[in-house]
Amino acid sequence: MCTRNVILALLVLFGTVGGAFALETVNENTKIADVVNNPAFGDWGQLLFPVNKNYYSGSTLGELRLTWYSNINPARTADVVRYMLRETEAGRQVFYRIYPHDDPRARDTGLFFFRGKSGAKFAVCSAGGGFVFVGAMHDSFPHAMELSRLGYNAFALIYRPGADTACEDLARAIAFIHDNAGSLGVDVNGYSLWGGSAGARMAAWLGAHGTESFGEKKYPRPSAVIMQYTALNEVTGNEPATYACVGTDDGIAPYSVMERRIRAIRANGTDAMIEVFPGLGHGFGLGECTIAEGWLNNAVHFWEQHM
Repeated sequence: MCTRNVILALLVLFGTVGGAFALETVNENTKIADVVNNPAFGDWGQLLFPVNKNYYSGSTLGELRLTWYSNINPARTADVVRYMLRETEAGRQVFYRIYPHDDPRARDTGLFFFRGKSGAKFAVCSAGGGFVFVGAMHDSFPHAMELSRLGYNAFALIYRPGADTACEDLARAIAFIHDNAGSLGVDVNGYSLWGGSAGARMAAWLGAHGTESFGEKKYPRPSAVIMQYTALNEVTGNEPATYACVGTDDGIAPYSVMERRIRAIRANGTDAMIEVFPGLGHGFGLGECTIAEGWLNNAVHFWEQHM
């Protein structure tokens, strides 16, 4: 086990993350069903894991496996659950519906809020899952948590299956955050959109086409888009500053396709960069204990340059 995983495991065991209240009962042996059905999570516990159960397996947090994903860190998974329990028990709202409760779209959508500093800028993280499920526990919750620990306000979006509906939900999420910026305590200027795989496509499409192309009125576009492992060819000329990362052994999103896209964005006069990690496959998330570890800090620095 690498040093970072050892530290995370100890934090999970002793409950010392950020000096927060210790919840020693949550660890890698905690049953997923117990998390989903925890009364503290009300009606949104089911959204912590894919709504379609065909796309994940395992009975405990440590056994969690998601289709198409690698490098899932059990200690990180437990850490995410502990964060949500701490926030909920402290009386802070964790989950926000982005549609009215009587709207059928509200059932399986919403935003999980990972608070940073009050008044800080925000990011929206969208997990992948081939537009058939949302792999948030590995592909957006950990990212949002790390961003919040850096002081930024971060949201992880749970969206409906399908590329069009997913983009509509991301547009609604952006509108919701802008419309409720005061109560949420976020700065809406210079925000960023993050995503992995299918979620990266969502971030790119919203960045290039804007909320007005997906059923909402026109809101400011992001100052930066952060993309992981997606083979997207489209370049419109309207892209925001774009950071991308991918592994050379990704059989789903060839790194050469991502490299070409970054070159095309640069050719249009927009700042863009890519990190390619030798030997790494698809869905590495934060890349902890891999050659990609630390990419998130590089992406944050890129975003900060364009705020």
